[in-house]
Amino acid sequence: MNSLRLGVNIDHVATLRQARYATMPESKNAEPDTLTAARMCERAGAQSIVAHLRSDRRHIQDRDLERLRQNIMTKLNLEMGNTPEIVDVALRIKPEEVCLVPEKREEVTTEGGLDVIAQRKELEPTIKRLHVSGIRVSLFIDPTLEQVDAAAELGVEMVELHTGKLANAFTEKIQKEELEQLRAAARAASESNLQVNAGHGINYKNIMLINQVPCLTELNIGHSIISRAMSVGLETAVKEMLAAMAKYPG
Repeated sequence: MNSLRLGVNIDHVATLRQARYATMPESKNAEPDTLTAARMCERAGAQSIVAHLRSDRRHIQDRDLERLRQNIMTKLNLEMGNTPEIVDVALRIKPEEVCLVPEKREEVTTEGGLDVIAQRKELEPTIKRLHVSGIRVSLFIDPTLEQVDAAAELGVEMVELHTGKLANAFTEKIQKEELEQLRAAARAASESNLQVNAGHGINYKNIMLINQVPCLTELNIGHSIISRAMSVGLETAVKEMLAAMAKYPG
């Protein structure tokens, strides 16, 4: 068992299906199937399945979540924006975990962390409602000490550190700076008794850098695993990522 756990984000499986079947998701021909993909990830050793329900339903649909909730063997981690309609869906589906993320309609994927400091008033009641339902809550934040402190004050169980800037760093200097920020944020979160997860832009190459961030419990990875699956198949892609994560010193 890896000390570092893997959650596989299957949004991109739904993206491919929607490219052809957006107007007829119930078609018997609709493929690829998100549940089949989730089961393959689990068979390969993934410890959770991640799905992001967006307000515009651009990829994952409510039906995907219902089927995942009823059938997966590990845990369901629902990524979502803090909007009343999506909160209601979460309370109905009851995933084990919710990760609250910023959501802008025009972006292709989530870019940047949630500003917990600025949005504290809006986040508080949502976190309470999720907690009352027995759902563990994570906040997707940029790796700054201020955001970590704000998350701890809100009483959530977890933070997910946004690794996109490290993943996309063009120079070694920027890479080094981003890595230091992630390391400091991870330590601070751990000292505040928060579970520390990380995600965004992690791939088979930069995982070596992520392995240098202390105190991590879980990595949530989607695009690079689904992309790799095009060459080697989904189970192998998941196993290869787990093998790279096994080098994590803990």
